[in-house]
Amino acid sequence: MNKNHLIILLGRSGSGKGTQAELIQENYLDKDFQHLTTGGNFREFISGDTKSAALAREIVNKGGLMPEFLAVWNWSNIFINSVGENTNIILDGAPRRLAEMHALASAVDFYNFKTIVVYIDVSKDWAMERLAERGREDDKNDVEIKRKMEWFDSDVMPVIEWYSEDPNSKFIHINGEKSVEEVADEIRVKLDKLI
Repeated sequence: MNKNHLIILLGRSGSGKGTQAELIQENYLDKDFQHLTTGGNFREFISGDTKSAALAREIVNKGGLMPEFLAVWNWSNIFINSVGENTNIILDGAPRRLAEMHALASAVDFYNFKTIVVYIDVSKDWAMERLAERGREDDKNDVEIKRKMEWFDSDVMPVIEWYSEDPNSKFIHINGEKSVEEVADEIRVKLDKLI
């Protein structure tokens, strides 16, 4: 059976994951890459009127992290509703914790994906400047931005370290503190060797 590709984009908030996901999708039109982002789907969920949405909203309003089961539910539903016979996926924003990463490994096996992890590496200061420029509602509070940076270090970095040594995944480390075009070019050159 032919393996489809799963490209996982990891990096701090503000590192440009969403932009780079769109550029990868454009650069590999022949591969039918679907850009799946967990953030938009989750924002839609928490705007609902269920008890689950209310509890999740409360966590978000306090700057906390969702329980792993909600994160897994979120991207699992996206996969279930989006993956077709020849679908390649760009996953932006997940996994964010080790428990979530292990759940994702079962999806990789289920769908027979070839996994490529692209880590867009930027410093805290660089990311904080980008978030302030971005102007999204959840990026306007300095305390919240600092919390995102701390959360990345404590929860996401162990995921990145694990993937960097995982023999079942290809790992690409990118210096994200360059222009959008330079980052995209570096990603393209490295992906061309793997896709």
